[in-house]
This record gives sequence, C-alpha cells and structure tokens, in this order.
Amino acid sequence: MNRAEAILSLAENALGQSAANAEVHALHNALGNAVTADILPRWNACRKTHFANRRVCYFSMEFLMGRAVYNNLYCLGLLNDMEEAMQKAGTSLSVFEDIEDAALGNGGLGRLAACFLDSAATCSLPVDGYGIRYRYGLFQQRFVNGRQTETGDDWSKFGDPWSIRKDSEAVLVSYRNQTVRAIPYDMPIIGYAESGNEPHIGTLRLWQAEPVEAFDFNTFNAQDYLAASAETINAEDISRCLYPNDDTRAGKMLRLKQQYFFCAASLKDCLNKHKAQFGTLDSLPEHLAVQLNDTHPVISIPELIRLLMQEGYNFNRSLAMAKQIFSYTNHTIMQEALEKWDCDLVEEILPEIYAIMLQISEQLLTELYANEHSAEQIQALRIIQNNQVHMANLAMYAGKYVNGVAAIHTELLKTTVLKEWYALAPEKFQNKTNGITQRRWLGVCNPELTELFADLSGSKHFLTDLDALKQLSHYADDADVIARFHAVKQTKKHQLAAYILKTEGVQINPESCFDIQIKRLHEYKRQLLNAFSILWIYYGIKDGTIQNFTPTTFLFGAKSAPGYRRAKAIIKYINEIAKLIDNDPDVRELMQVHFVTNYNVSYAEKLVAACDISEQISTAGTEASGTGNMKMMLNGAVTLGTLDGANIEIVEAAGAENNYIFGATVDTLEKLNDYCSRSVMSKNPMIARVMKSLIDGTVSDDGTGEFRELYFSLLDGASWHQPDHYYLLLDLPDYVETKLRALSDYRNTAVFAQKQWRNACAAGPFSSDRTIRQYASECWHIDAV
Repeated sequence: MNRAEAILSLAENALGQSAANAEVHALHNALGNAVTADILPRWNACRKTHFANRRVCYFSMEFLMGRAVYNNLYCLGLLNDMEEAMQKAGTSLSVFEDIEDAALGNGGLGRLAACFLDSAATCSLPVDGYGIRYRYGLFQQRFVNGRQTETGDDWSKFGDPWSIRKDSEAVLVSYRNQTVRAIPYDMPIIGYAESGNEPHIGTLRLWQAEPVEAFDFNTFNAQDYLAASAETINAEDISRCLYPNDDTRAGKMLRLKQQYFFCAASLKDCLNKHKAQFGTLDSLPEHLAVQLNDTHPVISIPELIRLLMQEGYNFNRSLAMAKQIFSYTNHTIMQEALEKWDCDLVEEILPEIYAIMLQISEQLLTELYANEHSAEQIQALRIIQNNQVHMANLAMYAGKYVNGVAAIHTELLKTTVLKEWYALAPEKFQNKTNGITQRRWLGVCNPELTELFADLSGSKHFLTDLDALKQLSHYADDADVIARFHAVKQTKKHQLAAYILKTEGVQINPESCFDIQIKRLHEYKRQLLNAFSILWIYYGIKDGTIQNFTPTTFLFGAKSAPGYRRAKAIIKYINEIAKLIDNDPDVRELMQVHFVTNYNVSYAEKLVAACDISEQISTAGTEASGTGNMKMMLNGAVTLGTLDGANIEIVEAAGAENNYIFGATVDTLEKLNDYCSRSVMSKNPMIARVMKSLIDGTVSDDGTGEFRELYFSLLDGASWHQPDHYYLLLDLPDYVETKLRALSDYRNTAVFAQKQWRNACAAGPFSSDRTIRQYASECWHIDAV
C-alpha cells in the first residue's frame, strides 16, 4: 500500500464506507482530515523552526486560496497516486469539482497573497499568513436577465477539513463598547518539494470572531429573545462577510472593526509566540517582520505601539521598534483607493488607537518642522489632515520599506501619490514585481502542458525554477513541438467548452479563437472598452467593412462589487451584446460572447489554460501590476494590452513581436491637454455608432436608465470623474485595429502558436518564487530554514 492508498484507507475508515459510496462532501472532509493527519508531524516541525528564527508575518484582509484538495495533493506529489487509488476504489478525484472554493478574497490582492504563501513554503522561508476567516466569502454570482445578482457564499457549510481550530490560542480583541474572542483556524500551506524531498509547510492563521458570552440566559428568560443573542450576532458580524458594503456609517464602522480585529489578534499572537520563544520583547525587531498587504492592515502600527506600551516600553521606544518591523505594499496610485478614516469614527470605536495615531502624527510633524520642510510638503505628508487619518502616510512614516508591484507602478508612486515621501526618504522605496505560483497555475491547471515541458526538458525542475523554461524557447522553430503544443491548447479549449456546457448550458466553439478577459469588474480595467470593440466588429461584419473575420469566442469573467452600480451596468451591457449576437444568424457562426457565471479561482484555472488572446487593456498607469496576464502568458497566450502594469515587463521578456500592444502610454496621457471625448466621438462615425448603442435601443437596459448613465459619464463626466476618465474613446480605434490584427494572425495556426510558445517560455521572471526571494533578501532579511 503506497502513501496515497494509506491516506484514502484512513479516510474510508473514518467514513465507515467505501469512497465510491460516500457523499462527495463527506468524502472530501474525510480525505482532507486524513491528509492533514499525515502531514501534521512535518507541519509542527516547520512551525517550530519558524518561531525559532527570524519570521515574517504577512497581514492581508484577503487570501483568495481557491480549492485546496488538488493543489495540496499536487504539492505533496500525491495527485496522480491518489487518482489511481480513487479509481481502484470505484470513483475519481474529479468528484471534488463540486467542492466550493475558499473565496476569502476579491481579486488580485487576495490571489497574490495566496501565491506568496505558496512560494514562501516552496522556498522554505519562515513566512506565515494572517487574515480573517470570513463566514461568507466573496458572493455567489448569478445572472438574471443579464444582471448580476448575489447570494451568500457559504463556502464552509459542508465543513472545512483543511483548517484546524485552535481554541487554546484564542485572544480577546476590545473596542470601546465591545469585546470579542478571536478564534484562530490554522491552514497548512504545503510547499512543493521535488521528488524524494520533504515539503516545507507554512501556516495561514485566519481569525473568526465569536462572543465572549454566547447567550444571556436571564434576558432570554425575560422573553427578550433577540436581545439574548445580541452579543453573538454583533461579534459574529465582524467576520461574517468579506468587504461589507460601506456606503453608510454603519458599514464603515464594520469595515474598521474588521481591520482592527484581525490586526489586533495577529499582533497579540506574534507577541505571545515571541515571548514564549525568547522570554523578552527587547529582541522583537530582530526576530519579526510584518508585511502589510495594502492599507487595510496599517492599523497594526498604532496597535503594536499600544501593546508594547502595555508591556512597559515608552512611546518613543515602541515607535522605533515599529519602524523596524513593518513594511507596506502599495497596490494603487489612485488617491480614492488609499484608505482615509474619519477621525471621529476611529475615536468612537478605538479611542486608545486614535490617541496613539495623534502621537505618531505629532512626532512626524515635529521632525518635519525641525528640518524646515516647506508648508506644502508638510501638508502632503501629514498623517491627520482634514479630519481624516491617511493610512498610507501612516505606513510611510512608521514603516521600514514601501514597495510597488511592477516597475512602472513603483516609478509612478515616486512621481505621483507618494512623491513627497520619495523626496523625503528615497531609501524606503523598492520594487517587487508581482508573480504567480507555477504549481497551481501550470502544474495543477494544465498537466498536459506540464508534461510537454517535462518531456522536452527531461525533468520538472521548472516547477521550482520557472526560468528553466527559457531553455525551451528554441523549440518555437520545431514544427513537431509546435504541433504538439497546439494540440495541448486545443485539448484545454475543448475541456473548457465541455465545462461551460455542463455547468451553464451554453455551447461555445472550441475551434474558434478564445479571446479572454478575466479580472475584477472595475471601470479602469475597461471591460466596457472590450465590449465596445466587439460591437464595432459586429457592425463591421454586418456592413461588410470587416471581411474574412476569424471565428472568435469572446469570454468574460468578473464580479462587480454589489454596490458598484456602474460596473453592474457594464455586466448587463456585455450580456445584452451577447444576446444581440446570438440572435443574429448573419454573425453568430463567426463570433460569440459569453460572460461566465460565478468566476472564481477554480474557473480561472480552466480559463487561463484555454486562452489564446489575453485581454490586458487597463488605461496606462492605472493597473498596478496584474497577475492574470502572467497566468495566461505561462499557459501560452499572447497579450493584447496596453503598456500598463506588468504588461510592460511581459513584452520585454517575450518580445513585442509576440504580443499585441496598443493605446496611449503614460507619457502620452500626461501630455494630453484639453481632452474632449465628445470631440473624439464627433470625428469618428464608428465610435459614435458604438456609443449610441447605449441610448438608441440597440441593446436594452430594461428602462432603468443605467446605459444612458454610462453614455453621459463618458461624454460629460459623473460624480468626481472627468468625462471618459479612463480614455476609452481615445484608445478604441487603435484597440480595434490591433485586435483585428491579432485575430487575423491567428488564422496562421503554426505562426501564432510560435508566438504563444515563446510567451510561455519567457514566463520565468513572473514566478512568485522570484518575488518572494526578493522580499526575503531585500526587505525582510530572512534566510531559508
């Protein structure tokens, strides 16, 4: 009996029945528990090693982990053996396709955090994650008459076998008028180990909020039944839902309570473990580094100072220690996305924290005035200004380093939103271009391509050193290899088509070109630009100005924040265009649009492997990095995109001749004066025709007026937006021309496949292993253990 068979036998014994007869969720729980029991000695040994060395704690509001079972078995080297064991038992691992993703994140921020933990474990680095165990993850998405609707994502309703609850390590978190218990759940992060080696296993600790007293018997006995459970409801609300709507004061209060909850619990945990290991907190900066993933966890800074002052350290010493411990990852240059909390809100909920924020702010001002900085510079650097706490400024002052997540993004930080900080402390700035884990985003999601790479290279060493794929680039000139590669791509396209048919009842053509845009729905990501281009092409085919069009399936995957009305209108518009095309016999054999339902990590695994053309079309200077671009590149897709985020580095690595770049650059936009979208539309009849579809009845918004609102926001502006704030109309003609060129090139199968192959082989720099090693050496100063 091999290891996989032994684990499955343990699971069957726990079930009291064979795997073939077990209900799928029960089987998943039993198998997960059996795997966890198998790795527990190794996990505990790695945990002790982390505590004994300099350790990094990665604080993030989001960890978009996805489905664990396949990835964990893969990293343990057991996936194929377990499939054989399951088949002998009369079933298959494929039954776990029905298991819900752990969607504890919203997009790239959370998926990046998950990749970093995977890479840290694979690289044997002492890095552990801390976040929130949301009762409901990112919502379940459905479309009703083309509109997004949301229901709760009860991801753990059938159990969570990949986490261990640790009641003995619970801590209390206090607000002005409330105290809750933070209960830790530990999830193993299994690093990939090459054959014959034991994996390193890190930990993701997620906190669940629970009441100190779950039930007030006397109140219940007095027949005030709701009040008897009020403490439970109020406590559990804190970890109930990922990103609750915050357009009211109550919503903002809950968001702030969430952020403080996990930061306070995590820091208490860090200090408890440090004291248990070293006996004193004097050495804390030598043994602990905390990475703040965006501004959400920045409230950790005053909380650590508060905790250290409780331990007897004065404010100045506590602040000095914080400055050595914290570093901050910035994910945006958009001012509106840099968190600012109203002072009265912070003081109402967290009076001690607000008092410390004031002290930090005053210390900064004292230093700035002592060094005779200008009034303008001091105003920009203030932590508290206009009765708001500017969390990015707090992180910049009280943190050791700040990093951007792509080369262009880091440079823009220096010249735009953080330029005053760069002038003051340039030594704090670093770049850490994002990356992806090739284990999940190649090994798990595309075993066919993995086997092709392994056959050509003689090993799977690229799973731990993605740069090794560069040595295979010359096979682009080998017709037999390119034919095998093309066959793999077609296999993945057929698999995706079969999955969409099975789960959504929609038939797509796997022999067509797959043009795919998958990412969070936001105006700057410009899904609307993509929709406009499709309608432009539709009109061109209808009127004969576009001839010999390559049959193409345009696939979208995205979720809009529930309260983001304009983004939801864009989803409706795309679905209406899909309906328009599907109902037109003149074009429906040539083009199809499908917006996949409930896009998540597991769906992404299928989409990235099947992609021919990767849509990365954000306005230049708005996307910090992107990681979907890397995933599709690694799986052999060309990039159709702007010179934004990591697209620039992708093109540098794979060659401009193997990708399709369009649109205004950052420099062009900076020099653009008096841009007028109405003028642009008036000079181009096709732009006007596409735009008029929003108001002329070509597609219907069912009388809500939301398409009309899109139209006027692009031409006249809306709220704080300038007209066509993200330059859709400016870039649209070049975009359509470049898209048509890419689709025309696709008709030459061999030549296009060569471009795709060269992209895949150039993906080495975009492994999160590279990113995490850079953090380790340049920011955290830790070594492998």
